[in-house]
Amino acid sequence: MKMVPLESVSQAAVARPEQKNNGNGDTGFGDVLRKSIDSVNKGMQEAEQLREGLVTGQHGNIHETMIAVEKAGISFRLMTKMQQKAIQAYQDVMRIQL
Repeated sequence: MKMVPLESVSQAAVARPEQKNNGNGDTGFGDVLRKSIDSVNKGMQEAEQLREGLVTGQHGNIHETMIAVEKAGISFRLMTKMQQKAIQAYQDVMRIQL
């Protein structure tokens, strides 16, 4: 599972509007969000494959399996916390009276 460093997420998320994507990579917030979600999904799938392999006896490396399961769990919990914070921020903005 590949984790995206926070530095690259924060730099890409605050890209200035005058900066245009010239085909040299995704720099928009939506693209960064999509990559992060895909990374969490891949980690969850990898952990599930390792878990199934351990149960079926294809491999006996319980340490690798447990590490992958914990990484996937932590990534998923972080993603859900980020979702909750984004929803809370949206609701706070909607409560602002003009």
